[in-house]
Amino acid sequence: MKIGIIGAGNIGATLARRLSAQKHEIKLANSKSPDTLTDLARDVGATAVTKEDAVANVEVIIVAIPFASYPDLADLFRTVPEKVIVVDTSNYYPFRDGAIAEVEGGKPESVWVSEQIDRSVVKAWNAVLAATLAERGKHSAETDRIAIPVAGEDSEAKSVVMGLVEATGFDAVDSGDLLSSWRQQPGTPAYCTELSAEQLRVALDAADQARAAGNRETLIKQFMEAGTTISHDDMVAWNRAGTA
Repeated sequence: MKIGIIGAGNIGATLARRLSAQKHEIKLANSKSPDTLTDLARDVGATAVTKEDAVANVEVIIVAIPFASYPDLADLFRTVPEKVIVVDTSNYYPFRDGAIAEVEGGKPESVWVSEQIDRSVVKAWNAVLAATLAERGKHSAETDRIAIPVAGEDSEAKSVVMGLVEATGFDAVDSGDLLSSWRQQPGTPAYCTELSAEQLRVALDAADQARAAGNRETLIKQFMEAGTTISHDDMVAWNRAGTA
């Protein structure tokens, strides 16, 4: 498939690498210019382009930018045909994004994202740590693959994205529509807990919206206090314990 990725941080670059390895044609853009991406794009098997080029003549657009930056893309998406699938990988963190009243009031993150760019999105790859995405994907024939939830309104678009999730080395679990996508947001048992598909379905069902924001803030405080001393496995374990 022809895929444009906006955002070249840990998530965007890793997705570019993994999808390129599966023979997808990847265009990669950031908030600066293609010149700043030349070496990275070559390394991950993508073509460095502008944001405008990243959304042109593609079948899927994956957006891997900070949550609060979505309003900046509103004009860009006005030029994108409706048939193009848009994937939201972001998460809301008030300490980084600033308090957003609608999300604080309970609006699911990806519903808010859809409103900012006036496009329905598929929510995927948000509920996984960058290191998990980079290092813990497995071939489809292997057992004990980690599962990733995928939410969206359009069943066909969601099916395409689930196939791409599988291509990156993870089992894809249909987590429902965007109104239900709060179940895979920070502070829930499905978020960054490295579960199997069966375990993930149980975690999605067990999510408590009233507790999620509090869980998120408690965990962020713990992670920031721990600093660089916390290991990847500890982060997963803390997420599991803090959302149980």
